[in-house]
Amino acid sequence: MSVPTCRRRLRICLAFLCGTALAGVAFLPVNRVQAQSSQNSGTPGSPAAAPAPPPTGQTQSPSAEAPEMSAQDAPVPLRVRVNLVPVRVVVRDAQGHAVANLHKEDFQLFQDGKPQEISNFAVQTLDSLSRHVVQPQTVSTGGSSESRPAAFLPPSRFVAFLFDDPHLNLQDLMQARTAASRYLDASLTPTDRVAIFTVSGQDQVDFTDDRAKLHKVLLQLLPRDVTASATGSSFDCTPMDFYEADLIQNQNDGQAVAVATEDTLRCDAQNDPTLASAIANGQVPPSAISRAQGQVAAMALRVEEQGTEQSRSVFRRLEEIIGRMAALPGQRSIVLISPGFIYPTLEVQFSQIVDRAIRSSVFINALDARGLYAPQLGPDISEQTNDPNPAAAGVRTGWSLSGQERQVDTLLYLASDTGGYSFRNNNDLGEGLRQVASAPEAYYYLAFVPENFKFDGHYHSLKVVLRTKEELTIQTRRGYYAPLHGETPADVAKRDIEDAVFSQEEQHGLPVALQTQFFKTDAADAKLAVLAHLDLAHMHFEKAGGRNQDNLTVVAALFDRNGNFITGTERTVLMKLRDETLERLSRTGVTVRTNFDVKPGDYVIRLVVRDSQAALLSAENGVVEIPY
Repeated sequence: MSVPTCRRRLRICLAFLCGTALAGVAFLPVNRVQAQSSQNSGTPGSPAAAPAPPPTGQTQSPSAEAPEMSAQDAPVPLRVRVNLVPVRVVVRDAQGHAVANLHKEDFQLFQDGKPQEISNFAVQTLDSLSRHVVQPQTVSTGGSSESRPAAFLPPSRFVAFLFDDPHLNLQDLMQARTAASRYLDASLTPTDRVAIFTVSGQDQVDFTDDRAKLHKVLLQLLPRDVTASATGSSFDCTPMDFYEADLIQNQNDGQAVAVATEDTLRCDAQNDPTLASAIANGQVPPSAISRAQGQVAAMALRVEEQGTEQSRSVFRRLEEIIGRMAALPGQRSIVLISPGFIYPTLEVQFSQIVDRAIRSSVFINALDARGLYAPQLGPDISEQTNDPNPAAAGVRTGWSLSGQERQVDTLLYLASDTGGYSFRNNNDLGEGLRQVASAPEAYYYLAFVPENFKFDGHYHSLKVVLRTKEELTIQTRRGYYAPLHGETPADVAKRDIEDAVFSQEEQHGLPVALQTQFFKTDAADAKLAVLAHLDLAHMHFEKAGGRNQDNLTVVAALFDRNGNFITGTERTVLMKLRDETLERLSRTGVTVRTNFDVKPGDYVIRLVVRDSQAALLSAENGVVEIPY
C-alpha cells in the first residue's frame, strides 16, 4: 500500500472518559516547526459562574448553552513557516567518529556567501533516533485485568538495499548480492527490517525480518535495462558514451562534434571504398560531411536520452523509497548499490531528493559495487573494440575518465548531502555494507528561513562553518534549488502532524499517558482500545467569553510488526470549558479512547496529541501482542 493511500485511511473514532491526573511536563524540541492557532474556534462562552435564570421576556445568550467539549472533523487551523530550509550536518573527529557535543553557537550557516540565522537546531544521536518506550499492555478478558510486559520487540531500524540494476554489470552485481547475503546472515538484529528494491522495479521484497525471502530475491537479481536497446542501428559503429553525447547535445562542444563527425566518416568508410579514398586524400565531399553531422546529431540525441532516462529512473526510485520510508518508525537508511552514474540535466531532481531525504529523516548511503578498480581507458569488453578513428582515441579517453570521475561524485554527493556514508575503491563489499547500512552515531539538524525567499527555481549554495578550534570535518549538503511554488499553510500543517505520526521519536510537549487494552471476541478477532490520558492541569487555555478554550488534534495509528501502517483515527477536539469544569477536570484528567477491530498478532501503537494554543505536541509509542 502506498504512503498517500495509508494516510488517506486515517478515519475518525473518539470517546471521552474520566481518569487520573498526571504530573510533569516537558517541552517540544526546538527543531519542530512552530505553529499556533490562527483563530478561536466556536462561539465565546458564558461567564464561569452559573448564570441566574434570565428575567421573563428575555432570552438567554446562546453562548451560555454552548457545549463545553465537542469534536469536529476539520483540522486545527495552524500557522507555519513554509520556507524552512533543512540542513543535516555530520561532524567527525580525526579518527572519523561522529561528534555529538556541539551546540548551536558552534555553527555558522551561509547561503550564497551571506550569513543566515539558524532558527531550528537539534542534536540527534543513535539513542534518540532509536528511542522507543515499550508500554506494558493491559489484558482485559472476562471482566478481569492483568498487566504484563509485551515480549514482542517492535522494529527500530529499517534498511533498504537499492540495486542499480540498469547501470550494474553482471560481475559487479553478483559480487554485491553475495556481500548483501552475508550481511543478512551476520548483521541483522531482531529489531531490524530489510527491504530489497531495484531501479528496474523487478525482483523486490518489501521490509521484512524473513531472511529466507530476502535471500531468495537476492539470488534472482540480474542487470535490467529500463530503456529501449541502443543496438541494431546504422550508427552502432560510431563510439559514443553518455558523457560525449552530453557534450554534443547539451553543451554544444565544438571539439566533441568534430571528433564524433570524424568517427562517423571513418565508420561509414569501412563499407564505402570511395569515401575511404576521399578521407585518405583529404578530399571528403561536403555532402558526406553533412550526412555524418546528421548522424552524429541523431546518435547524440539517442544516447543522451537513454542515459538521462536511466539516471532519472534511479532518482525516481530513490524518491519513491524515501516516501515509503517516511511512513516507517525508527532509523531509516537507504543503501544505493551502484557503479555510479551522471545526471547532466537533472540537478533540480537531485536537490529535491536530498531535501526530501533530510525532511523525512532518511539517510542515503552509497556502495560503489565496482570495488577496487582502475579507470577504464577503453570500451567495455562487451562493446565494440574496432575503433574506426584511433587518432581520436586519446580525446575520447579523456572524456571517459571525466565521465567516470563524475559517476563516483554522484555517489559521494548523494551520501554527503543527506548525511550518509559512501564506501568506494575497496573490494571488501561486506565490510562496506556493514559501514553504510547504519545511520551515523550522531548528527545535527539545522534549519533557516532565507531572507527575501523567492520561488524561482534558482540554485543557492550552502556552507556550514564551525567556530571551534578542534580538528573536525564537516559533512553536509552543498546547496539547494528553490522550488517554483510554495506550499499552503494547510498543506504544511497537515505534513507536520503526519510526520509526527509516521515517526518513532517520542515527544512530551503535553502531559499524555498511553495505555492499551484488548479482549478477544473469538478465535480470529479482537477488540483493541488505545487510551490517551491527558492532564489538563498542565495545559494552556485561552480565556475568551468566560470560557477556557483550547483545541486538540488526537491521532491514534496502528502499525504491524514490520512497521507497515494498517489504520488510524484523527479528530480535532474543541474545548470551551467553564472554570468549574476545568477545575474538576484538572484533578481527574480526561481520557480519549480509540477502538480498533484487529486480528491476533503483534502491533505497534503510535499516539500523537497536539494543542492549538501553545502549539505543543506529544508523541507516544506502545506495543501490544494479541495471542492467536
